Amino acid sequence: MRRYILPAVLGIAVMASSPVAQAQPFELVDAPACVNNKGEPVAFRAVEGTRQPLAAGMARRGANGEPMVMRSNFAAAPGPLQQFIDRHECAHHQTGDVDMPHPPRNGPVHLMNEAVADCIAVLRLRHEEGYDAGRLMQVVEALSADMKKIGFPDISISSRVRNIESCFAREGGADELINARLGERGLK
Repeated sequence: MRRYILPAVLGIAVMASSPVAQAQPFELVDAPACVNNKGEPVAFRAVEGTRQPLAAGMARRGANGEPMVMRSNFAAAPGPLQQFIDRHECAHHQTGDVDMPHPPRNGPVHLMNEAVADCIAVLRLRHEEGYDAGRLMQVVEALSADMKKIGFPDISISSRVRNIESCFAREGGADELINARLGERGLK
């Protein structure tokens, strides 16, 4: 069973653990529409019972084969980061990542899958939610701070931020990138 967890630059769950996030839970955002590359609707499910003040997402198939995104402790993350995580995880379903053999962690294929999922996420935020550069900075700042807290090196953080910013500035939408990725993989 294929699972993707954000932030997946190195395959470690994104964590929102600031004292503010711990003291004051954030309001949960609604899950976006998500359909995988096979036309199946993707369900978003909250993971209950976690005692950690962390927010994470994981794309996978459930025991019955249902495509899903597991949303863990989203109240620990601000709304823009929640929206990014949801769309990043959805992108793994949209591009067929979930149904392919998992590449070696932190290898070039894994890192490419994560960069593409980030790109699709920011393009969807731009087109679906009307994100401007200021709103994108809220995502970048929260994501960067959380990556730093869990020990990512500055080079990994800055590389991911450059990819996100570059994708946000590109012309076209997420559908074009999804279709190109599916074409590369012979899934279209």
